[in-house]
Amino acid sequence: MHDREAVGLTAEIKQQALEAGFDLVGIAAAAPAPHYAAYLEWIEKGYHGEMEYLVRHARLREGVEQLLPGARSVVAVGLNYNQAPPPRLPAKVARYALGRDYHKVVRKGLAKVGKWLEERLPDARWRVCVDSAPVLERDYAQLAGLGWFGKNTCLINSQRGSWFFLGLLITTAELVPDEPAQGGCGTCRLCLDACPTGALVLREDAPIAWLNARRCISYLTIEKRTAFTEEEKDLLHGWLFGCDVCQEVCPFNHARQRQPLRARTTSVPDFEPREATTAFHLAELAQIPEEEFRKRYAGTAWMRAGAAGIRRNAQALLETARRTK
Repeated sequence: MHDREAVGLTAEIKQQALEAGFDLVGIAAAAPAPHYAAYLEWIEKGYHGEMEYLVRHARLREGVEQLLPGARSVVAVGLNYNQAPPPRLPAKVARYALGRDYHKVVRKGLAKVGKWLEERLPDARWRVCVDSAPVLERDYAQLAGLGWFGKNTCLINSQRGSWFFLGLLITTAELVPDEPAQGGCGTCRLCLDACPTGALVLREDAPIAWLNARRCISYLTIEKRTAFTEEEKDLLHGWLFGCDVCQEVCPFNHARQRQPLRARTTSVPDFEPREATTAFHLAELAQIPEEEFRKRYAGTAWMRAGAAGIRRNAQALLETARRTK
C-alpha cells in the first residue's frame, strides 16, 4: 500500500506532464532495467556497429540509480510526432526529423515537470533523460504502461501506435507505479518482411527481433561515422536521413474506427516540417560546407549526422541513382 501523500503526488505530477503537452504519462519504480542482460547480448553479437559509446557506457544502463543515486521513481512520457511526409521530397527523410530536434522539445517539457516537483517537494532530486542518456528508456516506459515491445523493437501503444517520442524524469520522490503495458504482435511479421535491408532478426527466445544496426538504414545514415562500403551504399534505398519503413507498415499505426488516435497528426508546432528539411537538393547537400550546414540545420535532428554525414549520404544516393538509370 502507498500512503496518501504518494498517491496525491502521483496524480499531480501526471497532470503536470499532461499540461506540459505530453500525450502519454505513466510511473515506473526505479528498479533494474528488465532487458539489461539482453542489451549486453546484443552488444556481444556486434549488432551495435560502430557505436562504441554503447559499450563504454553499458554499465550505466543497468538501472536508473546509476544515473541518479537514491532514485525511487521514473516518470515516463510519450509525445506524438506523427505526420504525413511532404510529397515529392528529393530523398526520403524520417518523419521525426522534419521539424525541430525532439530532444530539445521533450527535454524542455520534462524540465517544467521537474521544476514543479522541486517546488512541490524541495527535498526531491530529479534528472531528465531523453534517449541520448545511457538508460534503457523503453524498459521503463513499458513498466510505466506506455506501450509494449513490438517485433520491430519499437514501443507500441495499442491505442496510439508507435509514432511517439519517449522521455524519462528520474526522481528520488516516492510515486505510485502503474501496471506494465501488455500486448504483442501475434503472428504479424509485416515489419520483418518490409525491412528493405533485413536488419530485423527474429529472436528464438523472445517474440521480438534483434535490430542489427549494421544493416539498419537509420544507423547507416545517422550514427555511422565512417565512409560507406559499396554494399552499404546499396542499403540506403533512397533514404537520406533515418528510416520509417517498419513503422509505416505496422497495423497499430493505421487508424481504425474505434481507435482514431493511432493515426492522429501531431499538434506540436515545433515538429512541423521546415523548408531546409523538405526543399533541399541532393547535389547541393553532397557538397554543403560545414558553416552553411550548421546555419541551415541548427536546431534539427540533422545535426546528429553532421555536415560530413549528410554529404556522404547525399553522394551515395546520387551515385546509386546514376548507376541504376
